[in-house]
Amino acid sequence: MVAVQEIAERRTSADIVYDHLYEEIVNLDLLPGTKMSEVEIAKRFGLSRQPVRDAFSRLSNLGLLIVRPQRSTVVRHFSLEGIQNARFIRTAVEVEVLRSACAQWNTEFDDRVDANLAEQRKVITADDPDSFHRLDYEFHKLLCQSAAADFAFEVIAANKAQVDRLCILSLTNKGSMEVLYADHLELVDGLRRGDFQTVETVIRRHLDRLSPTVTAIHKSHREYFSD
Repeated sequence: MVAVQEIAERRTSADIVYDHLYEEIVNLDLLPGTKMSEVEIAKRFGLSRQPVRDAFSRLSNLGLLIVRPQRSTVVRHFSLEGIQNARFIRTAVEVEVLRSACAQWNTEFDDRVDANLAEQRKVITADDPDSFHRLDYEFHKLLCQSAAADFAFEVIAANKAQVDRLCILSLTNKGSMEVLYADHLELVDGLRRGDFQTVETVIRRHLDRLSPTVTAIHKSHREYFSD
């Protein structure tokens, strides 16, 4: 049984179940097509079924689960159409976020961004893709905060969830992490110089780097896809 720690203020049992299952789905510990039930998960966490039901609903809204009443809930397969739509939305939103960040970059974010980049460098050296994935998530969240657009990260995160599982498959070696890290450095440099033309070019290239991975995984792991 997973021990549920003392719940912090404003953090519910449903939040804890959601966080655990989200990480397991994104990290591919739970593969597409995996079946689960409210009863099984409630027993695992030592909870009633209601918080599990709430967590399932949130994961369903992100397109990560298919909740089927009176039947097993299933980890959703990848969808080429869904991935394409999610990437389109994320690119549109993040380009505008960075336009705002570029126009109003505040040095108060320098230390936080530099600390994040320093941690990225460390986990690349340690060949730790899971930690790099977490830091990448935090990096893009920081960029939204620098643009006073925290609300936009909710949209980015929701659409990011559609492709995060594929990101895990693509971050299999130091070389792939190094490429993304170099993009991050170039983005920050452009933001600090107020050079939106460079920033837009880099973010579009950065978000498109997954395209070859999507194609390759669709060929090699057809069973993970619904289309």
